Amino acid sequence: MKAKEVRDLTLDQLDDQLLALKKEQFNLRFQRASGQLENTSRVRMVRRDIARIKTIARQKAAGAQSNKA
Repeated sequence: MKAKEVRDLTLDQLDDQLLALKKEQFNLRFQRASGQLENTSRVRMVRRDIARIKTIARQKAAGAQSNKA
């Protein structure tokens, strides 16, 4: 997921996307532990997407708070 796509989402959509990615990360960890993981690069991509979403959500939340003040 590109940063531009993430920036276009609302905070609620970001939370939903984050939840879905965390579930996928959990499933990928189980697949790796049991030896069933075929696409090992997906683990890295999911981890980076999670970080990207958290960063942009934090930026949006900080921007919303500064607008209130």
